[in-house]
Amino acid sequence: MQLTTYTDYALRMVMYLAAHDEDESLHSIKQISTAYSISYNHLTKVGHELSKLGVIHTVKGRNGGIRLAKEPEEINVGWLVRQTEDNLTLVECFDPETNQCILAGRCRLQGVLGEALKAYLAVLDKYTVKDITVNKEMLHGLFAASTAKNQPPISFS
Repeated sequence: MQLTTYTDYALRMVMYLAAHDEDESLHSIKQISTAYSISYNHLTKVGHELSKLGVIHTVKGRNGGIRLAKEPEEINVGWLVRQTEDNLTLVECFDPETNQCILAGRCRLQGVLGEALKAYLAVLDKYTVKDITVNKEMLHGLFAASTAKNQPPISFS
């Protein structure tokens, strides 16, 4: 199973904000996109959805930005994946509306894959954003190094 880029970016945005939650300051999507070297436009769409889900709080205006709307321990990873993934249908037979497989209902593979998906989500359900950001100091260092690497060189002319 592979998560979509959308879900990957949602998880990364939430991790960035959780790693910086102690200062309660606002952060920009530009900061986050620079730290991860990912698309600002795509991350903006993700941020909008996370705001609608109540995961992040947005403040508009010149001094605006984003921060977590919930405590990191209140954001379940499995829930977030379910909210941001548009399709957890591993195989055609998982969707009764579009299923055209001649083996549907008679094949044991559907049950095996269903069990695997359930186990996958059950593992994600055991963790919160706090659990995956306990190494805040290390994350800060990685974000800072990435941001410095992505800055244009200083010109002294």
